[in-house]
Amino acid sequence: MIHVGDNVKKIQTLNFIHNDIGQDRNILSLPDTAFNTFHMVTKFDQWLARKLLVEIGNPPVSIKLWNNEEIICSTLNPVTRIKIKDRSSVFMLLVNPGLHFGDLYSTGKIDIEGDIPLFLDIIYRYLHERNKHSLLSFWIKNRPRSNSLTDSRKNIHHHYDISNEFYQQWLDHENMQYTCAYFPDPSMSLEQAQIAKMHHICRKLSLKPGQKVVEAGCGWGGLARFMAKEYGAIVKAYNISHQQIAYAHQKMLQENLAEQVEFIEDDYRNIQGNYDVFVSVGMLEHIGIDNYHKLGEVINSILKEDGMGLIHAIGRNQPGQLNEWIEARIFPGACPPSLGQMMNIFEPWSFSILDVENLRLHYAKTLEHWLTRFEKNINTFRYIYDEAFVRAWRLYLTGSMAAFTSGTMQLFQILFTRQQNNKLHRSRSYLYDNQPN
Repeated sequence: MIHVGDNVKKIQTLNFIHNDIGQDRNILSLPDTAFNTFHMVTKFDQWLARKLLVEIGNPPVSIKLWNNEEIICSTLNPVTRIKIKDRSSVFMLLVNPGLHFGDLYSTGKIDIEGDIPLFLDIIYRYLHERNKHSLLSFWIKNRPRSNSLTDSRKNIHHHYDISNEFYQQWLDHENMQYTCAYFPDPSMSLEQAQIAKMHHICRKLSLKPGQKVVEAGCGWGGLARFMAKEYGAIVKAYNISHQQIAYAHQKMLQENLAEQVEFIEDDYRNIQGNYDVFVSVGMLEHIGIDNYHKLGEVINSILKEDGMGLIHAIGRNQPGQLNEWIEARIFPGACPPSLGQMMNIFEPWSFSILDVENLRLHYAKTLEHWLTRFEKNINTFRYIYDEAFVRAWRLYLTGSMAAFTSGTMQLFQILFTRQQNNKLHRSRSYLYDNQPN
């Protein structure tokens, strides 16, 4: 995929390489008698690999070239190694690492030897320190794809409509929660932690029997059904993924919840009605920051005077763009916000923020469970899809886990209400009561 500005960036990169080679006496000052083509090409290969490591910040990682030559720049012993299988791949990584690393790994042109999560965690940490001074900082400025009414459906279809059977192989079996679980006890199973997450959300919202709830972006409907079964709520849930809505509706009928739960295949911008509770879990990072004001407008139009709301979303410590490869190949249109950017949902309508919780390490644990289950079903996925698909999804899940362990990504839960609502808890003890309510 070529984005606007790629040609300019390539010119900048070529100029950078040209100028830097000009300063490298090891390449340009060789005696004529020793200056043969093979030696020059080898030296250039070494220089490209070194330049890549330097631009990352000299991490404790080595590069093993296609001729088995190993390049090390760190003063620390390498803990992992990246194997690059051809010369063009090194150049592609320098030209646009944000996009090409994922593509080259997916097609098998590069491999990671050793612990993949550790490798990615190290790269994220070193890039964070190096970012402002590095050539690689050019590649974090690409804007995500549009999230208009039409484009949002295309973006969601690309990721969520792969097939329900695919996700069933590695998500929790009962509720298919494709969002951060909650591990108050690290020894919990994935299923237990997802149930704990849903209880945690319902307690925060002080959910009571008979209350009307609207959910924006309901996934496979697990939370909506849980709120109805466990808390007696009346839930209307919106989603634009056709396969997810079909699955959610079928499960709702199987569990005899038709009088309490309604699943609607429609965009959050079309939500109407009057509700006690608004909840959105894992949708915000997909709607585009430019649409936050619209989301706030929708919430303001539907939430009762003493209504409560909760948004659960992947976020960042400061504004920035999602990795270009993930946005292009896995999650088109996605952009995790900073807390400051999220305030564009609340401030125009004078919503009061009651609680902000960061569950970053809980998401890392969730991804660890997902990745383990994904790997257990790897042969099935190879048979149904292909090796490039398997490698892409392994990289996506592993990279996401590393993003949370390194602190590159956060997981925010924000609880809010209208400013005049005084029906509030005096402490947080109600959140940690052993009882469901």
